[in-house]
Amino acid sequence: MADRTDRTDLKDLTGPADLLDAGERLGREELRALQLERLRTTLRHAYDHVGFYRKSFDEAGLRPEDCRSLEDLARFPFTAKADLRDHYPFGMFAVEQSRVRRIHASSGTTGRPTVVGYTDRDLDTWADVVARSIRAAGGRPGHTVHVAYGYGLFTGGLGAHYGAERLGCTVVPASGGMTARQVQLIQDFRPEIVMVTPSYMLTLLDEFERQGVDPRSTSLKVGIFGAEPWTEEMRREIEERFAIDAVDIYGLSEVMGPGVAQECVETKDGLHIWEDHFYPEVVDPVTGEVLPDGEEGELVFTSLTKEAMPVIRYRTRDLTRLLPGTARVFRRMEKVTGRSDDMIILRGVNLFPTQIEEIVLRTPGLAPHFQLRLTREGRMDALTVRVEAREGLSPEQREAAAMEVAAAVKDGVGVSVGVEVVDPETLERSVGKIKRIVDLR
Repeated sequence: MADRTDRTDLKDLTGPADLLDAGERLGREELRALQLERLRTTLRHAYDHVGFYRKSFDEAGLRPEDCRSLEDLARFPFTAKADLRDHYPFGMFAVEQSRVRRIHASSGTTGRPTVVGYTDRDLDTWADVVARSIRAAGGRPGHTVHVAYGYGLFTGGLGAHYGAERLGCTVVPASGGMTARQVQLIQDFRPEIVMVTPSYMLTLLDEFERQGVDPRSTSLKVGIFGAEPWTEEMRREIEERFAIDAVDIYGLSEVMGPGVAQECVETKDGLHIWEDHFYPEVVDPVTGEVLPDGEEGELVFTSLTKEAMPVIRYRTRDLTRLLPGTARVFRRMEKVTGRSDDMIILRGVNLFPTQIEEIVLRTPGLAPHFQLRLTREGRMDALTVRVEAREGLSPEQREAAAMEVAAAVKDGVGVSVGVEVVDPETLERSVGKIKRIVDLR
C-alpha cells in the first residue's frame, strides 16, 4: 500500500491471532476429517432430495456411501451451469419451499437464469463466511463498510451487507450507480472499507478526480474487490491512486455468493478458500481429470454445509490453481486468471481479457478502461483493442501508445491485434461487472 501519514498502520488492521474463529483454528488433519464428515452428509442429502443428483449418481453406478475418502469425490459426476438452467426454477432445491427464506438468481444473459435458494441456516452460514472474509481483509467491528455491489437478485450486495453486519460493522448500502452521489457519501460518511467490483472502483476513481477531490484524501483503508477477474497491475493502480489496501474476494451464486474465498490483507498472496464450507478441486478443463495442487486448471466446488441447494462438483469455469495456506490453514487459490468461457481463440491463439489488461495498465498515457471488439475480415477473425487515453495525451503520444500495446500483445500473447486509443470517457462505464468483449462477428 502507498504510504500515507494519516492512515492506521497495517498491523493495527490485521489484529491479533485470537480474532480467528474456531474453523480457522483447525489443524490440517482436523480439517480433512471435518470435510469428509460434511461431504458424506451433503452427498446423502443431495441424493435423497434432488432428483437430478439421484439420477446422475445412479447413472454413474454410485451411492453416497461410496465416498469413503475425500479422494473418492473425484468418482462422482460434475454439475454444470446448464444443469441448473435445465431445472429452472426450483428443481435443484433439496428442501421444501416453505423452508426457503431467500432466492437469488444470475442475470441470465446467455439463457435462463440460474436460481439459488437459502434456508435460515444457509443465510447464517453465508453471513459467517463473509464476516470472516471482511475480517481477513482487515475489517473490524465498528468499521463502516460502503457496499457498492448491486443489490437485488445478484448475490453481491446482500451477501456483503449481512456479512458486514455479522462482523459488527456499520453498513452503507449504496448499491451500484449514481456514481457522483457515491463519491459524496464516501466523503461524508467516512467509511474505512469499500466493497465493489474492481472495474466500478476505477469509475469511482475517475469521478473523484472529475470533482477535483484527491482520492488519497478519503477515509478508506481497504477495498474488497470481486465478481470479476482482475490483475496485479489493477491492484497497483487502485492502491496507488487511492492509497488503500486492495484485496480480492471470491464467490459465485451457485456455490453461495461472495465469501467462498478471501485474500488476507497481511499477505495478499492469493485467496484462502473457506474449506470447512466449500471443498475445492482443480480439473483439466477438457478431460475433467483432477489435477494436483499447483497445476492450473478449472476450479470445481462442492458445498459442504448448504441445505437448500447443495452443489456437487460444480464447474465454475474459472481458471486458477490451488496452493498451500499461508496466513490461514486453508488452501489458497491463485487470483483467477480468466474463465474458460471468456477465452478468445484468435487465429488459433488463446487470449484472455486479463492479458490485455496487464498490458494496458503498464502503458504510459492510457487509462484502465478498455474493450475488446471481435470482427471478421473475410475468412479471418480480427480483434481490436479500444482503450481510453488519459487527459492531455497528444495525437503523437496516442499513436505511440497504440503501437506499444500492439507490440506487447504480439510479443506476450503471440497474435496481432488492432489498437484504437480513444478520447477519455468514450467507453461505457460499468456499475457492476464490466463487459470487456463485444463480439461483432
